[in-house]
Amino acid sequence: MSAITEALVREKLSTVKYPGFSRDIVSFGLVKEVWVSGDDVLVQLSLATNDPRVPQAIKEGSEAALAQLPGIGKATVRIDIQASAQAAPAAGGAPMAASAIPGVKHVIAVASGKGGVGKSTVAANLAVALQKNGASVGLCDCDLYGPSIGLMFGTSERPMATEENRIIPIERAELKLMSMGFLLDDAAPAILRGPMVTKYTQQFLRQVDWGELDYLVLDLPPGTGDIQLTIVQTVALTGVVIVTTPQEVALIDARKASTMFTKVNVPVLGLIENMSYFLCPSDGQRYDIFGSGGGEREAARLKVPLLGQVPIDIATREAGDRGLPVTAADPANPVALGFLQIARTLAANVGA
Repeated sequence: MSAITEALVREKLSTVKYPGFSRDIVSFGLVKEVWVSGDDVLVQLSLATNDPRVPQAIKEGSEAALAQLPGIGKATVRIDIQASAQAAPAAGGAPMAASAIPGVKHVIAVASGKGGVGKSTVAANLAVALQKNGASVGLCDCDLYGPSIGLMFGTSERPMATEENRIIPIERAELKLMSMGFLLDDAAPAILRGPMVTKYTQQFLRQVDWGELDYLVLDLPPGTGDIQLTIVQTVALTGVVIVTTPQEVALIDARKASTMFTKVNVPVLGLIENMSYFLCPSDGQRYDIFGSGGGEREAARLKVPLLGQVPIDIATREAGDRGLPVTAADPANPVALGFLQIARTLAANVGA
């Protein structure tokens, strides 16, 4: 009797990653059928992509994984390929097609490869700056595990729902806001596994009554996990802004994030170097605490614009802690002026 079983085959296939992601083809639901006949195995996969490199990589990875099964005979991997509905198929593919959010002209994600680079502060101030430049803007805090947008805008208000069971976003600083933090107590952790993460993320984006917006800014969690995967698979993003700090340890992760979005056809609209330098209030001396020039070099390497270099600023931190981003609280602040220029550049780049 053969020791090879369907369970063992699926276990081996779970080591095969979807190209550009940290998630495997089994958890993505690509494995449709597994047949075992003696020592021979036949696997049927199905995926949607316009990039021929994706199924080829998955086929080769699957065959290599199955070859590691003791006593395996002939291993055959068949792939049913369906065309993806994504707008820009040339650079890569994702397992599901993405579509627009009704009423929203541009969806811009703000991402980082790692935590601690000030991404949420950048997202909040960028959203305010876009609004101050005359656009209608929403901001969705997609970091389900560490939501912070409520704190930055000084509200813990609970959202209401329409008769159609659509969530009404909270309004602050002339922005429409949504965050998991509005649904949890301050001390309550969001204990969620993969399927629930996907469900909540889709609900925030699809079941919120955003109305008519020029921009919806998505504050993504750091890294390249389930939340990012759900968003790039289901929402037609205008593009992504990558936030980094100048030192190499942050740039490495920014590079990975940029590569992931490129692989799934999401344009990288530019790089923002946060915490670029510190200007001493007493003598005006500049201190490059995290080094200098890293963001500029990385933007050149990635062939994307360096949208701005944002200094470490006490007023910016204080404004966020008080519950109003510095671009709203003090538009004349140099950091606020920098974000206003970033917003103008970004709007020009997306053709708004």
